Amino acid sequence: MVIVGRDRNGKLDIDKDTKFMKFLYGNEFGRLIARVLACPFVSKMSALYLNSSLSNHMIKKFVLENNIDLSLFEKSDFSSFNEFFTRLKKREFIHIDYNSNSFISPCDAKLLVYKIGENSDFKIKNSYYTVSDLLNGDSICNDFKDGYIMIFRLRPKDYHRYVYIDNGSKSRNVKIPGILHTVRPIALESKPVYKRNSREYTLLRTQNFGDVVQIEVGAMLVGKICNYHGEWQFKRGEEKGHFEFGGSTIVLLVKKNMVVLDDDILKNTAEDVETLVECGMKIGSKFNVN
Repeated sequence: MVIVGRDRNGKLDIDKDTKFMKFLYGNEFGRLIARVLACPFVSKMSALYLNSSLSNHMIKKFVLENNIDLSLFEKSDFSSFNEFFTRLKKREFIHIDYNSNSFISPCDAKLLVYKIGENSDFKIKNSYYTVSDLLNGDSICNDFKDGYIMIFRLRPKDYHRYVYIDNGSKSRNVKIPGILHTVRPIALESKPVYKRNSREYTLLRTQNFGDVVQIEVGAMLVGKICNYHGEWQFKRGEEKGHFEFGGSTIVLLVKKNMVVLDDDILKNTAEDVETLVECGMKIGSKFNVN
């Protein structure tokens, strides 16, 4: 499967599913293997290996295949693949839009956005979801009818640290155990990934965009979602957490009449095309009642 995206300048950005992913989700035998790999126990065992020095040999090939510039990061020598995967960018290469009217991306990712419908439902590929599914039945889902759901899909080559989108305060983190399928679109064709995968969410009471729910979704072979804070007073651009190895997703829920999303992102989603965004980049503006 070819996965089509666009950067903010309109240039196409193409991903292709690997042969391995096609095997896992393209036939019955592969899907049986995927069910085994999706188990938390398997992910924990994988994490032990990826956190050990035995995984060092994977780094060079990954850097070359994904054209990663290690000069952008605080260090270029790593003790394990997971230390490399969670590498910290130098501050001068993280560009946060601090304009209070700008709604920013929490991470480097490919973005799709949807209106939340009458029954809080929306569709991604062949899977239907409700906000209640994502939040495991939390009644807070009722507050987001007619608002937006924003789905930020991080690819394995992306920077896997994420930031707060505004100034404000947050509630405790709520963890929802689950399994761990890949979040690549090939899996979305056959699995309701976002309501089955392990995830963690919190309510962000933001200064400029009202209450926003942020959900981190784990994926295949991700050891864990690492959020740094429980209840917390945060600042725009402050690091909120990171993912360990694997493709992962961040979902934001925003209430009605809080954000006006940029036209190119809405147009791309309508064409079933993801928009390539960067951490701290403006993706919308504060809703102006005037």
